[in-house]
Amino acid sequence: MFDGHARKVVDRGVAPIGRYLSRVGVTPDVLTALGLAMSVATAITIGSGHTLIGFFLLLSSVFPDLFDGAVAKASGRASARGAFFDSVADRVTDGFLLGGIAWHLQSDPGGRAPMLALAVLGVSLLISYERAKAESLGYDAKGGLMERAERIIAICVGLVFRVMVPILWLMLILTSVTAVQRFVKVWRQASATVPGRTVGARHTPEWRRAARADRVRRSQQAPRAQSMRNFADAWRERARQRQRSAR
Repeated sequence: MFDGHARKVVDRGVAPIGRYLSRVGVTPDVLTALGLAMSVATAITIGSGHTLIGFFLLLSSVFPDLFDGAVAKASGRASARGAFFDSVADRVTDGFLLGGIAWHLQSDPGGRAPMLALAVLGVSLLISYERAKAESLGYDAKGGLMERAERIIAICVGLVFRVMVPILWLMLILTSVTAVQRFVKVWRQASATVPGRTVGARHTPEWRRAARADRVRRSQQAPRAQSMRNFADAWRERARQRQRSAR
């Protein structure tokens, strides 16, 4: 939901900071690695029971993840490698964070509260996989009620007000709804597929580049094919003339 409504506004806001960090020599990979390291510290802090300190560490770990994309654009270093690193780092961060929460909750009476954090982690990985797989097939799977930004905000609320269990229940419900929303969205796009053409893929840059390359190839091959047809027609006509002469 955040990606669809506030991403452009946030990108415009962090763009000047990204340009400054790029000028002083900060690279996107350094920011991604820094955010990953801070997420480990956050998980350890929360797991040891210091939830308020964990809240401030979590807020601090958000900034490197927020600025690495802006630095990549400002420095011209945006690449598939960087995008892959950032995506994997986000998944590892989610695992550490929810793992730290599960460790913290193991002391609660009943001993079942940690399973909530693990359930949220499992469904969160599912919606990330849905998006990755859909985009690899040329479909759009963005959106939903509980994306990564909303999960971070919810965890912050739980840490500050010490209502982690109710927050985890809410996250589990909304994250499950998001998984269903993305599945239905991709299912509908895939159902619109016709032989030889995928409707969802027509909106991707890769599809457009492939279509342009195919048009160029066809235009280059057309004169050659026409000349070959002309040659074949001329050869057949000469063969018919030789046959008539032989008679």
